[in-house]
Amino acid sequence: MTIINLQKTRTGNSLANSFVALGVYFFNLILQFFSRKYFIDYLGPEVLGLNTTATSLLQFLNLAELGVGAAVTFTLYKPLAKKDYKTVNEIVALQGWLYRNIAIIIIVCSAVLMCFFPMIFSKMQLPLWYAYASFAVLLFSSLLGYFINYKQIVLTANQQEYKIQLSYKIVLLIKILAQIFAIKFFNNGYIWWLTLEFCFAIFASVTLNFVIKKSFPFMKIGLSQAKLLKNKYPDVLTKIKQFFFHKFAGFVLTQTSPIIIYAYINLTMVAIYGNYMIVVNGVLAMLNAIFNSMAASVGNLVAEGKKENIMCVFRELFSARFFIVSVLAFSIYVLLNPFMILWVGEEYLMDMTTILLIVTIFFLNTTRSVVDSFINALGLYRDIWAPLVEASLNLGLSVLLGYFFGIHGILLGVLISLLIIVFTWKPYFLFSQGLHEPIGSYITIYTKHILCLGVSVLITFYFLKLVPIDPTSSWSLLLVYSIITVLSIITILGLALYLTEDGMRMFIRRLLNILKYAKG
Repeated sequence: MTIINLQKTRTGNSLANSFVALGVYFFNLILQFFSRKYFIDYLGPEVLGLNTTATSLLQFLNLAELGVGAAVTFTLYKPLAKKDYKTVNEIVALQGWLYRNIAIIIIVCSAVLMCFFPMIFSKMQLPLWYAYASFAVLLFSSLLGYFINYKQIVLTANQQEYKIQLSYKIVLLIKILAQIFAIKFFNNGYIWWLTLEFCFAIFASVTLNFVIKKSFPFMKIGLSQAKLLKNKYPDVLTKIKQFFFHKFAGFVLTQTSPIIIYAYINLTMVAIYGNYMIVVNGVLAMLNAIFNSMAASVGNLVAEGKKENIMCVFRELFSARFFIVSVLAFSIYVLLNPFMILWVGEEYLMDMTTILLIVTIFFLNTTRSVVDSFINALGLYRDIWAPLVEASLNLGLSVLLGYFFGIHGILLGVLISLLIIVFTWKPYFLFSQGLHEPIGSYITIYTKHILCLGVSVLITFYFLKLVPIDPTSSWSLLLVYSIITVLSIITILGLALYLTEDGMRMFIRRLLNILKYAKG
Protein backbone atom coordinates (compact mmCIF):
# COMPACT_ATOMS: atom_id res chain seq x y z
CA MET A 1 0.00 0.00 0.00
CA THR A 2 1.47 3.35 -1.02
CA ILE A 3 0.65 6.88 -0.01
CA ILE A 4 -0.60 7.52 -3.55
CA ASN A 5 -3.15 4.74 -3.24
CA LEU A 6 -4.32 6.11 0.09
CA GLN A 7 -5.36 9.40 -1.50
CA LYS A 8 -8.53 7.90 -2.96
CA THR A 9 -10.64 8.29 0.17
CA ARG A 10 -11.05 10.74 3.03
CA THR A 11 -9.85 8.08 5.44
CA GLY A 12 -6.96 7.31 3.11
CA ASN A 13 -5.85 10.92 3.02
CA SER A 14 -5.95 11.09 6.79
CA LEU A 15 -3.92 7.88 7.02
CA ALA A 16 -1.31 9.19 4.59
CA ASN A 17 -0.97 12.41 6.59
CA SER A 18 -0.84 10.57 9.91
CA PHE A 19 1.64 7.95 8.69
CA VAL A 20 4.16 10.48 7.40
CA ALA A 21 3.63 12.92 10.27
CA LEU A 22 4.24 10.16 12.83
CA GLY A 23 7.47 9.16 11.15
CA VAL A 24 8.73 12.75 11.12
CA TYR A 25 7.52 13.19 14.70
CA PHE A 26 9.53 10.28 16.08
CA PHE A 27 12.74 11.38 14.38
CA ASN A 28 12.17 14.94 15.56
CA LEU A 29 11.49 13.85 19.14
CA ILE A 30 14.68 11.78 19.33
CA LEU A 31 16.74 14.64 17.89
CA GLN A 32 15.17 17.15 20.28
CA PHE A 33 16.25 15.08 23.27
CA PHE A 34 19.83 14.88 22.01
CA SER A 35 19.80 18.56 21.05
CA ARG A 36 18.59 19.68 24.46
CA LYS A 37 21.08 17.41 26.24
CA TYR A 38 24.00 18.87 24.28
CA PHE A 39 22.60 22.37 24.76
CA ILE A 40 22.73 21.93 28.55
CA ASP A 41 26.07 20.10 28.63
CA TYR A 42 27.99 22.35 26.25
CA LEU A 43 26.23 25.74 26.44
CA GLY A 44 24.58 25.65 29.89
CA PRO A 45 20.97 25.82 31.14
CA GLU A 46 20.91 29.64 31.05
CA VAL A 47 21.48 29.75 27.28
CA LEU A 48 18.72 27.17 26.89
CA GLY A 49 16.42 29.25 29.09
CA LEU A 50 17.23 32.33 27.01
CA ASN A 51 16.33 30.49 23.83
CA THR A 52 13.00 29.40 25.34
CA THR A 53 12.21 32.93 26.56
CA ALA A 54 13.08 34.48 23.17
CA THR A 55 10.75 31.99 21.48
CA SER A 56 7.90 32.94 23.84
CA LEU A 57 8.43 36.65 23.14
CA LEU A 58 8.33 35.97 19.40
CA GLN A 59 5.13 33.97 19.78
CA PHE A 60 3.61 37.00 21.46
CA LEU A 61 4.39 39.11 18.38
CA ASN A 62 2.98 36.40 16.14
CA LEU A 63 -0.41 37.19 17.63
CA ALA A 64 -0.53 39.77 14.85
CA GLU A 65 -1.25 36.82 12.54
CA LEU A 66 -4.82 37.19 13.81
CA GLY A 67 -5.81 33.68 12.85
CA VAL A 68 -5.60 34.35 9.11
CA GLY A 69 -4.38 30.79 8.43
CA ALA A 70 -7.30 29.13 10.23
CA ALA A 71 -9.84 31.40 8.52
CA VAL A 72 -8.34 30.76 5.07
CA THR A 73 -8.25 26.98 5.64
CA PHE A 74 -11.95 27.03 6.52
CA THR A 75 -12.74 29.09 3.40
CA LEU A 76 -10.75 26.81 1.07
CA TYR A 77 -12.62 23.57 1.82
CA LYS A 78 -15.50 24.13 -0.60
CA PRO A 79 -13.61 25.58 -3.63
CA LEU A 80 -11.02 22.79 -3.41
CA ALA A 81 -13.78 20.16 -3.26
CA LYS A 82 -15.38 21.74 -6.36
CA LYS A 83 -12.00 22.21 -8.09
CA ASP A 84 -12.73 25.92 -8.38
CA TYR A 85 -9.10 26.91 -8.83
CA LYS A 86 -9.85 30.54 -9.66
CA THR A 87 -11.41 31.01 -6.23
CA VAL A 88 -8.52 29.11 -4.59
CA ASN A 89 -6.01 31.46 -6.23
CA GLU A 90 -7.94 34.52 -5.12
CA ILE A 91 -8.29 33.38 -1.50
CA VAL A 92 -4.59 32.49 -1.23
CA ALA A 93 -3.68 35.82 -2.86
CA LEU A 94 -5.79 37.61 -0.25
CA GLN A 95 -3.98 35.63 2.45
CA GLY A 96 -0.63 36.66 0.97
CA TRP A 97 -1.59 40.33 0.98
CA LEU A 98 -2.79 40.14 4.57
CA TYR A 99 0.40 38.34 5.62
CA ARG A 100 2.60 41.00 4.03
CA ASN A 101 0.90 43.65 6.13
CA ILE A 102 1.11 41.50 9.26
CA ALA A 103 4.84 40.96 8.66
CA ILE A 104 5.42 44.70 8.57
CA ILE A 105 3.60 45.07 11.89
CA ILE A 106 5.71 42.28 13.43
CA ILE A 107 8.95 43.89 12.21
CA VAL A 108 8.03 47.25 13.69
CA CYS A 109 6.91 45.73 17.00
CA SER A 110 10.09 43.63 17.15
CA ALA A 111 12.25 46.71 16.75
CA VAL A 112 10.38 48.40 19.61
CA LEU A 113 10.59 45.29 21.80
CA MET A 114 14.34 44.94 21.32
CA CYS A 115 14.78 48.46 22.70
CA PHE A 116 13.62 47.03 26.04
CA PHE A 117 15.90 43.97 26.01
CA PRO A 118 18.39 45.51 28.51
CA MET A 119 15.50 45.73 30.99
CA ILE A 120 13.81 42.42 30.09
CA PHE A 121 17.05 40.44 30.37
CA SER A 122 18.60 42.41 33.24
CA LYS A 123 18.77 39.24 35.40
CA MET A 124 20.65 37.33 32.70
CA GLN A 125 24.31 36.52 33.34
CA LEU A 126 25.09 36.16 29.62
CA PRO A 127 26.24 38.97 27.28
CA LEU A 128 23.27 40.96 26.00
CA TRP A 129 24.08 40.22 22.37
CA TYR A 130 22.98 36.63 23.01
CA ALA A 131 19.43 37.89 23.48
CA TYR A 132 19.53 40.14 20.40
CA ALA A 133 21.04 37.47 18.15
CA SER A 134 18.66 34.73 19.34
CA PHE A 135 15.59 36.86 18.83
CA ALA A 136 16.71 38.20 15.44
CA VAL A 137 17.39 34.76 13.97
CA LEU A 138 14.11 33.32 15.27
CA LEU A 139 12.31 36.40 13.93
CA PHE A 140 13.81 35.87 10.48
CA SER A 141 12.62 32.25 10.40
CA SER A 142 9.14 33.34 11.43
CA LEU A 143 8.93 36.09 8.79
CA LEU A 144 9.61 33.59 6.01
CA GLY A 145 6.22 32.09 6.84
CA TYR A 146 4.55 35.42 6.12
CA PHE A 147 6.43 36.30 2.93
CA ILE A 148 6.99 32.90 1.30
CA ASN A 149 5.62 29.80 3.05
CA TYR A 150 1.99 30.88 3.47
CA LYS A 151 0.91 29.03 0.30
CA GLN A 152 1.30 25.71 2.12
CA ILE A 153 -2.24 26.36 3.40
CA VAL A 154 -3.53 24.77 0.16
CA LEU A 155 -1.76 21.50 0.94
CA THR A 156 -3.29 21.49 4.42
CA ALA A 157 -6.83 22.26 3.24
CA ASN A 158 -6.56 19.65 0.46
CA GLN A 159 -5.50 16.88 2.88
CA GLN A 160 -1.95 16.73 1.50
CA GLU A 161 -0.16 17.80 4.65
CA TYR A 162 2.20 14.85 4.31
CA LYS A 163 3.92 16.79 1.51
CA ILE A 164 4.75 19.54 3.99
CA GLN A 165 6.23 16.90 6.29
CA LEU A 166 8.31 15.31 3.51
CA SER A 167 9.75 18.62 2.33
CA TYR A 168 9.84 21.38 4.93
CA LYS A 169 9.95 19.27 8.09
CA ILE A 170 12.62 16.86 6.79
CA VAL A 171 14.95 19.79 6.13
CA LEU A 172 14.37 21.00 9.69
CA LEU A 173 15.35 17.57 11.00
CA ILE A 174 18.61 17.79 9.09
CA LYS A 175 19.10 21.24 10.63
CA ILE A 176 18.84 19.82 14.17
CA LEU A 177 21.44 17.17 13.34
CA ALA A 178 23.81 19.83 12.02
CA GLN A 179 23.25 21.97 15.13
CA ILE A 180 24.01 19.05 17.46
CA PHE A 181 27.24 18.37 15.56
CA ALA A 182 28.24 22.05 15.66
CA ILE A 183 27.57 22.44 19.40
CA LYS A 184 29.64 19.36 20.24
CA PHE A 185 32.64 19.77 17.94
CA PHE A 186 33.04 23.48 17.13
CA ASN A 187 34.12 26.43 19.23
CA ASN A 188 31.53 29.19 19.73
CA GLY A 189 28.79 26.56 19.48
CA TYR A 190 25.90 28.96 19.97
CA ILE A 191 27.06 31.15 17.08
CA TRP A 192 27.09 28.06 14.89
CA TRP A 193 23.63 27.10 16.19
CA LEU A 194 22.24 30.51 15.20
CA THR A 195 23.97 30.45 11.78
CA LEU A 196 22.53 27.04 10.95
CA GLU A 197 19.09 28.15 12.15
CA PHE A 198 19.26 31.06 9.70
CA CYS A 199 20.59 29.11 6.69
CA PHE A 200 18.29 26.10 7.03
CA ALA A 201 15.23 28.35 7.36
CA ILE A 202 15.94 29.61 3.84
CA PHE A 203 16.64 26.13 2.46
CA ALA A 204 13.46 24.68 3.99
CA SER A 205 11.36 27.47 2.45
CA VAL A 206 12.84 26.88 -1.00
CA THR A 207 12.14 23.13 -0.74
CA LEU A 208 8.56 23.66 0.43
CA ASN A 209 7.73 26.09 -2.35
CA PHE A 210 9.12 23.71 -4.97
CA VAL A 211 6.69 21.04 -3.71
CA ILE A 212 3.77 23.51 -3.71
CA LYS A 213 4.43 24.52 -7.32
CA LYS A 214 4.68 20.89 -8.39
CA SER A 215 1.47 19.90 -6.57
CA PHE A 216 -0.62 22.91 -7.65
CA PRO A 217 0.67 24.18 -11.02
CA PHE A 218 -2.54 26.19 -11.39
CA MET A 219 -1.55 28.46 -8.50
CA LYS A 220 -0.57 31.90 -9.75
CA ILE A 221 -0.63 34.35 -6.87
CA GLY A 222 -0.92 37.99 -7.92
CA LEU A 223 -0.57 40.12 -4.82
CA SER A 224 -0.91 43.44 -6.69
CA GLN A 225 -4.68 43.07 -6.99
CA ALA A 226 -5.19 41.09 -3.79
CA LYS A 227 -6.26 44.10 -1.75
CA LEU A 228 -9.38 44.39 -3.91
CA LEU A 229 -10.41 40.84 -3.03
CA LYS A 230 -11.19 41.65 0.59
CA ASN A 231 -14.58 42.98 -0.54
CA LYS A 232 -15.23 39.83 -2.59
CA TYR A 233 -14.57 37.51 0.37
CA PRO A 234 -15.92 39.32 3.44
CA ASP A 235 -16.34 36.02 5.31
CA VAL A 236 -12.57 35.60 5.46
CA LEU A 237 -12.12 38.93 7.24
CA THR A 238 -15.04 38.20 9.58
CA LYS A 239 -13.57 34.83 10.58
CA ILE A 240 -10.15 36.40 11.04
CA LYS A 241 -11.53 38.99 13.44
CA GLN A 242 -13.35 36.30 15.42
CA PHE A 243 -10.47 33.85 15.43
CA PHE A 244 -7.95 36.42 16.66
CA PHE A 245 -9.40 36.28 20.17
CA HIS A 246 -9.21 32.49 20.21
CA LYS A 247 -5.60 32.65 19.03
CA PHE A 248 -4.80 35.13 21.79
CA ALA A 249 -6.15 32.74 24.42
CA GLY A 250 -4.09 29.93 22.91
CA PHE A 251 -0.95 32.03 23.14
CA VAL A 252 -1.57 32.90 26.79
CA LEU A 253 -2.14 29.21 27.53
CA THR A 254 1.03 27.89 25.88
CA GLN A 255 3.58 30.69 25.88
CA THR A 256 3.27 32.89 28.96
CA SER A 257 4.27 30.35 31.63
CA PRO A 258 8.02 30.45 30.76
CA ILE A 259 7.94 34.27 30.85
CA ILE A 260 6.22 34.34 34.27
CA ILE A 261 8.60 31.66 35.61
CA TYR A 262 11.54 33.80 34.47
CA ALA A 263 9.99 36.89 36.11
CA TYR A 264 9.50 35.14 39.48
CA ILE A 265 12.51 32.79 39.47
CA ASN A 266 15.33 32.68 36.84
CA LEU A 267 16.39 31.38 33.41
CA THR A 268 17.67 28.12 34.90
CA MET A 269 14.19 27.28 36.20
CA VAL A 270 12.83 28.15 32.74
CA ALA A 271 15.26 25.58 31.32
CA ILE A 272 14.23 22.92 33.89
CA TYR A 273 10.55 23.57 33.15
CA GLY A 274 11.43 23.44 29.46
CA ASN A 275 13.00 20.00 29.90
CA TYR A 276 9.68 18.68 31.14
CA MET A 277 7.71 20.54 28.49
CA ILE A 278 9.81 19.18 25.66
CA VAL A 279 8.61 15.71 26.67
CA VAL A 280 5.00 16.84 27.06
CA ASN A 281 5.11 18.87 23.83
CA GLY A 282 6.73 15.94 22.09
CA VAL A 283 3.80 13.74 23.07
CA LEU A 284 1.44 16.55 22.02
CA ALA A 285 3.18 16.68 18.63
CA MET A 286 2.56 12.95 18.23
CA LEU A 287 -1.13 13.45 18.96
CA ASN A 288 -1.25 16.30 16.47
CA ALA A 289 0.43 14.09 13.89
CA ILE A 290 -2.31 11.51 14.38
CA PHE A 291 -5.37 13.74 14.69
CA ASN A 292 -4.65 17.12 13.08
CA SER A 293 -4.31 15.45 9.71
CA MET A 294 -8.01 14.60 10.11
CA ALA A 295 -9.04 18.27 10.44
CA ALA A 296 -9.69 18.66 6.72
CA SER A 297 -11.69 15.40 6.81
CA VAL A 298 -13.90 16.80 9.56
CA GLY A 299 -14.31 19.97 7.50
CA ASN A 300 -15.40 17.95 4.47
CA LEU A 301 -17.74 15.85 6.62
CA VAL A 302 -19.42 18.93 8.08
CA ALA A 303 -19.71 20.46 4.61
CA GLU A 304 -21.78 17.43 3.55
CA GLY A 305 -24.30 18.30 6.28
CA LYS A 306 -25.36 14.76 7.24
CA LYS A 307 -26.22 15.18 10.91
CA GLU A 308 -26.33 11.50 11.82
CA ASN A 309 -22.90 10.86 10.30
CA ILE A 310 -21.48 13.93 12.04
CA MET A 311 -22.57 12.72 15.50
CA CYS A 312 -21.29 9.19 14.87
CA VAL A 313 -17.89 10.52 13.83
CA PHE A 314 -17.83 12.87 16.84
CA ARG A 315 -18.42 10.01 19.28
CA GLU A 316 -15.81 7.85 17.55
CA LEU A 317 -13.17 10.60 17.49
CA PHE A 318 -13.91 11.55 21.09
CA SER A 319 -13.46 7.97 22.32
CA ALA A 320 -10.32 7.49 20.26
CA ARG A 321 -8.78 10.75 21.42
CA PHE A 322 -9.78 10.22 25.06
CA PHE A 323 -8.32 6.72 25.10
CA ILE A 324 -5.00 7.71 23.52
CA VAL A 325 -4.65 10.90 25.60
CA SER A 326 -5.44 9.04 28.83
CA VAL A 327 -2.84 6.37 28.12
CA LEU A 328 -0.23 9.02 27.36
CA ALA A 329 -1.11 11.24 30.34
CA PHE A 330 -0.90 8.32 32.78
CA SER A 331 2.39 7.18 31.26
CA ILE A 332 3.86 10.69 31.49
CA TYR A 333 2.91 10.96 35.16
CA VAL A 334 4.48 7.60 36.04
CA LEU A 335 7.58 7.73 33.84
CA LEU A 336 8.57 11.40 33.55
CA ASN A 337 10.79 11.72 36.62
CA PRO A 338 12.60 8.39 36.06
CA PHE A 339 13.28 9.55 32.50
CA MET A 340 14.60 12.92 33.73
CA ILE A 341 16.97 11.24 36.22
CA LEU A 342 18.56 9.19 33.44
CA TRP A 343 18.47 12.00 30.85
CA VAL A 344 19.71 15.15 32.64
CA GLY A 345 20.24 14.11 36.28
CA GLU A 346 18.48 14.44 39.63
CA GLU A 347 19.50 18.10 39.99
CA TYR A 348 17.00 18.98 37.24
CA LEU A 349 13.96 17.24 38.80
CA MET A 350 10.60 18.79 39.66
CA ASP A 351 8.30 17.55 42.44
CA MET A 352 5.32 15.27 41.82
CA THR A 353 2.79 18.05 42.51
CA THR A 354 4.24 20.05 39.62
CA ILE A 355 4.13 16.97 37.40
CA LEU A 356 0.49 16.30 38.35
CA LEU A 357 -0.43 19.87 37.39
CA ILE A 358 1.46 19.61 34.09
CA VAL A 359 -0.20 16.29 33.25
CA THR A 360 -3.69 17.56 34.16
CA ILE A 361 -3.20 20.63 31.94
CA PHE A 362 -1.96 18.34 29.17
CA PHE A 363 -5.01 16.09 29.58
CA LEU A 364 -7.57 18.91 29.44
CA ASN A 365 -5.77 20.71 26.64
CA THR A 366 -5.57 17.62 24.44
CA THR A 367 -9.00 16.08 25.02
CA ARG A 368 -10.47 19.45 24.00
CA SER A 369 -9.23 19.09 20.43
CA VAL A 370 -12.16 16.97 19.22
CA VAL A 371 -14.57 19.72 20.26
CA ASP A 372 -12.22 22.31 18.73
CA SER A 373 -12.02 20.39 15.43
CA PHE A 374 -15.78 20.51 14.99
CA ILE A 375 -15.94 24.14 16.10
CA ASN A 376 -13.31 25.01 13.47
CA ALA A 377 -15.07 22.96 10.78
CA LEU A 378 -18.33 24.79 11.52
CA GLY A 379 -16.60 28.17 11.67
CA LEU A 380 -17.96 28.88 15.16
CA TYR A 381 -15.67 31.68 16.29
CA ARG A 382 -18.22 34.28 17.34
CA ASP A 383 -17.94 33.58 21.09
CA ILE A 384 -15.11 36.09 21.32
CA TRP A 385 -15.82 36.77 24.99
CA ALA A 386 -14.82 33.19 25.92
CA PRO A 387 -11.14 33.37 24.88
CA LEU A 388 -10.89 36.83 26.45
CA VAL A 389 -12.14 35.44 29.76
CA GLU A 390 -9.88 32.39 29.40
CA ALA A 391 -6.80 34.53 28.70
CA SER A 392 -7.62 36.95 31.53
CA LEU A 393 -8.09 34.13 34.03
CA ASN A 394 -5.02 32.32 32.79
CA LEU A 395 -2.67 35.29 32.92
CA GLY A 396 -4.20 36.97 35.98
CA LEU A 397 -4.37 33.86 38.14
CA SER A 398 -0.91 32.68 37.03
CA VAL A 399 0.63 36.01 38.06
CA LEU A 400 -1.35 36.20 41.31
CA LEU A 401 -0.99 32.58 42.42
CA GLY A 402 2.59 32.46 41.15
CA TYR A 403 3.49 35.27 43.53
CA PHE A 404 2.28 33.23 46.51
CA PHE A 405 2.95 29.63 45.44
CA GLY A 406 5.69 29.84 42.80
CA ILE A 407 5.54 27.44 39.88
CA HIS A 408 2.60 25.55 41.46
CA GLY A 409 0.54 28.74 41.43
CA ILE A 410 1.51 29.58 37.85
CA LEU A 411 0.34 26.18 36.62
CA LEU A 412 -2.77 26.26 38.81
CA GLY A 413 -3.80 29.52 37.12
CA VAL A 414 -3.57 27.80 33.73
CA LEU A 415 -5.59 24.83 35.01
CA ILE A 416 -8.43 26.95 36.44
CA SER A 417 -8.86 28.86 33.18
CA LEU A 418 -9.05 25.56 31.26
CA LEU A 419 -11.67 24.13 33.61
CA ILE A 420 -13.94 27.17 33.34
CA ILE A 421 -13.81 27.78 29.58
CA VAL A 422 -12.51 24.67 27.82
CA PHE A 423 -14.05 22.05 30.06
CA THR A 424 -17.49 23.69 30.39
CA TRP A 425 -18.24 26.42 27.87
CA LYS A 426 -16.74 25.07 24.64
CA PRO A 427 -18.70 21.77 24.57
CA TYR A 428 -21.91 23.64 25.42
CA PHE A 429 -21.27 26.14 22.63
CA LEU A 430 -20.59 23.39 20.06
CA PHE A 431 -23.62 21.28 20.95
CA SER A 432 -26.08 24.17 21.28
CA GLN A 433 -24.92 26.38 18.39
CA GLY A 434 -23.23 23.95 16.00
CA LEU A 435 -24.45 20.38 16.33
CA HIS A 436 -27.86 21.38 17.73
CA GLU A 437 -27.86 18.47 20.14
CA PRO A 438 -28.71 18.52 23.87
CA ILE A 439 -25.62 19.15 26.01
CA GLY A 440 -26.77 16.29 28.24
CA SER A 441 -25.60 13.82 25.60
CA TYR A 442 -22.05 15.23 25.82
CA ILE A 443 -22.11 15.17 29.62
CA THR A 444 -23.16 11.50 29.51
CA ILE A 445 -20.37 10.64 27.07
CA TYR A 446 -17.71 12.47 29.11
CA THR A 447 -18.88 11.09 32.46
CA LYS A 448 -18.75 7.49 31.23
CA HIS A 449 -15.24 8.03 29.90
CA ILE A 450 -14.00 9.69 33.12
CA LEU A 451 -15.41 6.91 35.31
CA CYS A 452 -13.72 4.28 33.17
CA LEU A 453 -10.45 6.22 33.40
CA GLY A 454 -10.65 6.60 37.20
CA VAL A 455 -11.22 2.89 37.80
CA SER A 456 -8.53 1.92 35.27
CA VAL A 457 -5.94 4.23 36.85
CA LEU A 458 -6.55 2.80 40.33
CA ILE A 459 -6.23 -0.78 39.08
CA THR A 460 -3.08 0.01 37.08
CA PHE A 461 -1.40 1.82 39.99
CA TYR A 462 -2.07 -1.20 42.21
CA PHE A 463 -0.63 -3.55 39.60
CA LEU A 464 2.53 -1.43 39.07
CA LYS A 465 3.29 -1.54 42.81
CA LEU A 466 3.71 -5.30 42.42
CA VAL A 467 6.31 -4.90 39.65
CA PRO A 468 9.82 -5.39 41.18
CA ILE A 469 11.67 -2.98 38.86
CA ASP A 470 13.47 0.29 39.65
CA PRO A 471 13.10 2.36 36.42
CA THR A 472 15.76 4.85 37.54
CA SER A 473 18.52 2.23 37.57
CA SER A 474 19.22 2.07 33.84
CA TRP A 475 17.77 2.86 30.43
CA SER A 476 17.02 -0.82 29.80
CA LEU A 477 15.01 -1.17 33.04
CA LEU A 478 13.18 2.09 32.27
CA LEU A 479 12.27 0.68 28.85
CA VAL A 480 10.94 -2.55 30.40
CA TYR A 481 9.00 -0.62 33.05
CA SER A 482 7.61 1.73 30.39
CA ILE A 483 6.37 -1.17 28.28
CA ILE A 484 4.68 -2.74 31.30
CA THR A 485 3.09 0.60 32.26
CA VAL A 486 1.78 1.39 28.79
CA LEU A 487 0.50 -2.11 28.07
CA SER A 488 -1.24 -2.26 31.46
CA ILE A 489 -3.18 0.99 31.06
CA ILE A 490 -3.96 0.23 27.40
CA THR A 491 -5.42 -3.17 28.29
CA ILE A 492 -7.42 -2.09 31.34
CA LEU A 493 -8.74 1.22 29.99
CA GLY A 494 -9.30 -0.13 26.48
CA LEU A 495 -11.41 -3.00 27.80
CA ALA A 496 -13.41 -0.68 30.09
CA LEU A 497 -14.22 1.75 27.28
CA TYR A 498 -15.00 -1.00 24.78
CA LEU A 499 -17.55 -2.54 27.15
CA THR A 500 -19.28 0.77 27.98
CA GLU A 501 -19.00 3.19 25.04
CA ASP A 502 -20.27 2.95 21.43
CA GLY A 503 -17.63 5.40 20.21
CA MET A 504 -14.84 3.09 21.32
CA ARG A 505 -16.44 0.11 19.60
CA MET A 506 -16.77 2.14 16.37
CA PHE A 507 -13.11 3.13 16.66
CA ILE A 508 -11.98 -0.49 17.04
CA ARG A 509 -14.09 -1.54 14.05
CA ARG A 510 -12.54 1.24 11.96
CA LEU A 511 -9.04 0.10 12.94
CA LEU A 512 -9.88 -3.45 11.88
CA ASN A 513 -11.27 -2.19 8.55
CA ILE A 514 -8.11 -0.15 7.98
CA LEU A 515 -5.99 -3.25 8.58
CA LYS A 516 -8.08 -5.20 6.04
CA TYR A 517 -7.76 -2.28 3.59
CA ALA A 518 -3.99 -2.21 4.08
CA LYS A 519 -3.64 -5.95 3.44
CA GLY A 520 -5.81 -5.63 0.34
